[in-house]
Amino acid sequence: MSPDPPAGGYRLLVNPSAGSGRAVERLPEIRAEMSRRGMEHRVVMTKGIGHGCEEAAAAAGRGEVPVVVSGDGLIGKVGGALAGTGAPLGVIPGGRGNDLARVVGIPTDPAAAVAVLAAGNRRPIDVGEANGERFLCIASCGFDSDANRIANETKLISGPLVYAFAAIKALWQWRPARFTVTVDGVETAVHGYSVAVANSQAYGGGMFIAPAARLDDGLLDVIITADASKWRFLTGLPRIFKGTHVEREEVMALRGDIVEVGADRDFIVYADGDPLTELPMRVTTLAGALELIAPAPGPA
Repeated sequence: MSPDPPAGGYRLLVNPSAGSGRAVERLPEIRAEMSRRGMEHRVVMTKGIGHGCEEAAAAAGRGEVPVVVSGDGLIGKVGGALAGTGAPLGVIPGGRGNDLARVVGIPTDPAAAVAVLAAGNRRPIDVGEANGERFLCIASCGFDSDANRIANETKLISGPLVYAFAAIKALWQWRPARFTVTVDGVETAVHGYSVAVANSQAYGGGMFIAPAARLDDGLLDVIITADASKWRFLTGLPRIFKGTHVEREEVMALRGDIVEVGADRDFIVYADGDPLTELPMRVTTLAGALELIAPAPGPA
């Protein structure tokens, strides 16, 4: 049985810059499908992260369901803002990476994504918090910091290819760093490429950096990539898309409740595709804090 539609309808929060305009391009099809299904809605073009979060809170306060039509950046910020409120969050993918949608099974096809929204299944998921800043997917640093920056600066390549391009470009300039990672009080020191603290499995347009991570287990998965030759690192990149890179000897996987990360030089930490905080960082989770409208999860 389908749930009753929300009393206040839906408020579509559309990021006009997401996916080089992809979110706006999909809007007519989204609205047509919602109208066909009798789903009352209105559209707000967001003017920035703060405006999007304010509109989401206002929508929830009026009994509307906020629906973010964007990439992972705005979705992550709005999800963090709604965490702990009990308000549901709808998602229609409209960015370049769309990694949260990929992991939870929300289709990129607009009509199919609206069907998920109409079904109304609420899935409680965890929300990560790094130095007080909330995120939904993965907070990473080191080599990932450089690759994220390059991806965000690259405008001529669309879709997931931009992340592969950014990784290759970042590799030529990279010099290893020394990281200190403490998980539930146990310290590990590593000379290498990156540290990814994962609430979810994927980032970078389908790179399953933390294949064992779960959005609803209350834990953080930590993937550390230790030093190796640049050639070995490069040839290992395709394995990340299948999650089989964790089988390599230079990759270490840890799991815990509280994760602290430091390094021997400054790094910006990126999460959900955008800058989040700086090192050193302390990461925890808000277990089950966000009600995401998504298909019911399959067996772990």
